[in-house]
Amino acid sequence: MGDVGDVEVGMKLKVRVVQYCRQGAECWYADIDDADDRQPDDPYWYVDGCRTQAEALAAACAQLLAFDRYFATGRFPSRISQSSSSAAQLQLRSRRSTSAA
Repeated sequence: MGDVGDVEVGMKLKVRVVQYCRQGAECWYADIDDADDRQPDDPYWYVDGCRTQAEALAAACAQLLAFDRYFATGRFPSRISQSSSSAAQLQLRSRRSTSAA
């Protein structure tokens, strides 16, 4: 995690991977959220429309590495509802949705 002065700073995160069907096709969704947050309604990151569980999990692992780089500089991720990158996530979701159709 990060070290700010003499204080160790960190977050407990969890990855959630969920299988669902869309128009008869198997799809996978993954998100990253606070481990203590019991309501998964506003994660720090998500990806939707993955074709396999491995694809969803690999995307989440790559994002955890990106978060680790944020932590190393003393920054912390924002929730999707607060993040300017949410538009980019929606574009990614849209691209995956159309490629899966």
